[in-house]
Amino acid sequence: MSITIMNTYGTPHQVSPSNPAHVTSCTTYRCSLVITLPSAHPDYADMVKALRDNGRDSRPEGYGVILLESEEDTATYFGSFEQAEQYHRDGTLDTSQGVLAAGWPQGKGWDALLPRIFWNQRGRGAAADGVGIVTAFAHINEPSAQVIVYEFEGARTRRGETQQLVTYHCTACHQNSFHDSGHVHENTGPDRRRWAARQARQHILSAHHHGIGSRDSACRPNGGEMLRAMNAVARDMWGTTSNAVPDTDAAYCATKGPCSIIRELRVGARPQVYNA
Repeated sequence: MSITIMNTYGTPHQVSPSNPAHVTSCTTYRCSLVITLPSAHPDYADMVKALRDNGRDSRPEGYGVILLESEEDTATYFGSFEQAEQYHRDGTLDTSQGVLAAGWPQGKGWDALLPRIFWNQRGRGAAADGVGIVTAFAHINEPSAQVIVYEFEGARTRRGETQQLVTYHCTACHQNSFHDSGHVHENTGPDRRRWAARQARQHILSAHHHGIGSRDSACRPNGGEMLRAMNAVARDMWGTTSNAVPDTDAAYCATKGPCSIIRELRVGARPQVYNA
C-alpha cells in the first residue's frame, strides 16, 4: 500500500508494509514501570507461562521486568534483577541481555500488578493525569488539516459520569466522535490509546482511498447544514435575526466541540470536562 502517514506531533512509528494503520514498533519508548518478579511470587508460574511456552524462561530466580510504551505501542522487557536495579540508578538498559516481548502482559498476577497508566501524566508536565495530546498526523488530502489523538476528561452523555477518555479528531471534517459509536474509549491503559491512534490512521486512509466528502469516505464534512437548520428554527421560534450557534462546523467545533478541547491542550491548559 503506497502511502505514508506523517506524524506532526509525537514519535514516528514503524508500520506493517501492507497496512499503514497497523503499528509494529517504535524506535523510542518511555519506561513506565520497573518491577522485580521473584520466583517466590504466588502467581509466578502464571505470570511467566508465556516465556516457558516459548522456551525463553532462563532465570529460575525470577526477573527484572521493565514496561515500555510509546504513543502507539508497548513492549515488555524481561531481564535480570541487576538490570532492573541499574535502570533505577542510571536509566540504562541493554535489551540484548534478556527477552523483549511485544505488548504488556495480561492475565493472572499481571492484571492486579500493572497500574492504570496514561501517556499524559501530571508528574511529566501534563495539566492533569490523562489530559493532553497523544499524537497527531497530517491529513493527506487537506494540507492544513490534522487528525489528532487526545486524552481528556468527559462524559459520554450530557451531565453523565465523568471518565478518563481517549479519542481522535479530524480538523478537515470536524466530525464529533461521540456521535459515531466505537470511537471514544475509556482510557484504561496503553491498549486504548493504541486503538484510538489506529482509528485515526484508518480515518486518513479512508480519505486517501475515497476522498473527502465521498459517501464511502470516513472523512465527510457536513458543511454546516445541520447548524444552519438549527439556527433557522431558533430564529423562527424566538423571532430574532441572530444565530443561536455558529453556522459552520469549524466555528462550532472551535467553541463547543473537540477543537475547543484541543486548543486548550496545545497550550498546556486543563480544559473543562466535556459534556459536563
